[in-house]
Amino acid sequence: MTDNTQYTVALAGNPNVGKSTVFNALTGMRQHTGNWPGKTVAGALGTFDTSVGKITLVDVPGTYSLTAHSAEEEVARDYICGSAAGEEDSDDFRPSPDAVIIVCDACCLERNLILALQIMHTGTPSMLCINLMDEAASRGISVDTELLETELNVPCVPCAARQGEGLDKLTERLPEILTDGKKHTAKAVPNDREMREIVTKAELLAKKCTDIPVGANSRDRILDRIFTGKLTAFPIMTLLLAVVFFITLKGATPISDALSALLGYTEEGIRSLLEMIHVPQIIVSALCDGVLRVLCWVVAVMLPPMAIFFPLFTLLEDLGYLPRVAYNFDRCFKKCGACGKQALTIMMGFGCNAAGVTGCRIIDSPRERLIAMITNSFVPCNGRFPVLAALISVFAVGGALFQSFVMSSLIVLGIVLTLAVSFLLSKTLLRGTPSSFTLELPPYRAPRIGEVIVRSVFDRTLFVLGRAAAVAAPAGLLIWILGNININDTSLLAYITGFLEPVGRLAGMDGVIMCAFILALPAAEIIVPLMMLGYSAGGNLAPVQSLSEMADIFCANGWTNITVICALIFTLVHWPCSTTIITVKRETGSVFWAALSVVIPTLIGYALCVAVNLISKL
Repeated sequence: MTDNTQYTVALAGNPNVGKSTVFNALTGMRQHTGNWPGKTVAGALGTFDTSVGKITLVDVPGTYSLTAHSAEEEVARDYICGSAAGEEDSDDFRPSPDAVIIVCDACCLERNLILALQIMHTGTPSMLCINLMDEAASRGISVDTELLETELNVPCVPCAARQGEGLDKLTERLPEILTDGKKHTAKAVPNDREMREIVTKAELLAKKCTDIPVGANSRDRILDRIFTGKLTAFPIMTLLLAVVFFITLKGATPISDALSALLGYTEEGIRSLLEMIHVPQIIVSALCDGVLRVLCWVVAVMLPPMAIFFPLFTLLEDLGYLPRVAYNFDRCFKKCGACGKQALTIMMGFGCNAAGVTGCRIIDSPRERLIAMITNSFVPCNGRFPVLAALISVFAVGGALFQSFVMSSLIVLGIVLTLAVSFLLSKTLLRGTPSSFTLELPPYRAPRIGEVIVRSVFDRTLFVLGRAAAVAAPAGLLIWILGNININDTSLLAYITGFLEPVGRLAGMDGVIMCAFILALPAAEIIVPLMMLGYSAGGNLAPVQSLSEMADIFCANGWTNITVICALIFTLVHWPCSTTIITVKRETGSVFWAALSVVIPTLIGYALCVAVNLISKL
């Protein structure tokens, strides 16, 4: 054996056992993702070095059993049992593993051992990573890993991957199952009789090797009675949502005002510098009044609410609360003829609708998967949320408390529309019986505040801000060009907004607002800046120094309370961004379903705005 030897090791385990944490800790930045051959199931590969050579670690989809009931479980079974993994020259080719690391949860070892025993039954060299040992200790649960290793005759390493404990020992002992030189042939997946024997063995092993005191999980059970109870689940969920929005809106407004003022001075400084070096005035105007102004507005309007909301949202995720939200909505989706897993894709949609559409892969039924994809854009993504926050902060009176009520009401409206459209689709185009699924609720965990902040800032806030800036710059330049090219003393922008004016007025808005929504198709984040620039009619608008000045500009261009309400509704419910549309087309392989994902929310959003406008005129 030399250091140049290469091995392939599968990382398997039940969902919510910290498998991804182990994978990330072992592979660091040396990883990439891709779909499994022939499947719309995402997987990750990474590499790390050991004393016997380089390891390619394959993150196998989480599964409870090798008896496949879903696409993820089928992928896990086929790969671990040595079925064909695709063509060798394919980018997503995954050779059969030389060994398997099975990650188990120390807090509920019995259930995890069922999968572990099934994998060992295949004959593939295996070792156990008993993860979450710190969490088990906090509950008074002890696991005798040495006794478990003796009973199973495979290496068993205790770990606390979130703290980085035990991972060195894991890589140190990995060669024990790699260097024996034996070639194992996969056996058939256990039949029903063997499965019963495996379950019995797992139960006996868990009793023998673990010590679980009475009431070890009582805290989680008490909290679940509160957070998932029939009478308390939705009121508490609404209250938590309102608190998150209150903190976001209360903190975002003064920061937005400060950033607006600072960036306004920056814009003027850059303008002065360009004029001082005698850059042609038309270029100065295009850069400062078009590109730079929209960029400044994007940063000032978007960054503060995102920088507050995303860490709070990630905090709830880290606490283990978001899966409870999905559990609460399961009953609602079942009544609508859809799959309860759609609640999970909604949670993903709050981060990004394109990610929510991709997440619909977890839904096994093609019919229910289509319902989830088409309706995912009814919840505001991280692009539309700052737009809603900005409009609410600018116009809503009564302070942050009332503003949080307005935002919460919009979110509730989006969820109600999701359920209503899901019901209609399940009774018309996509008829069928709702399927059942297993949803494991992870334990409540104390969040790591520092990691939450870093992860939410870099993975969400800066990512979204960067995407918005990349779209805002050319969009700002386009608006400036349209506003400065005249035909018969009328700008092209005026022609476009004039054409859209009747469409906008019927829905309680105007042509500039409709034009901004259309131009913001690549990224909803730039809707408000495009409105502002559109009202400048040629880029002559002075830099905005505060949100109150932004309100003055909107009001000077005819905005009323009805305009604000309709703009909020249409921001919440209109066509998804271009990335989401392309994702729907890729996931379904159909232009029809991609078009439907655009038409349905657009018609509903526009109809709601028309209804609000007409009712207001009564």
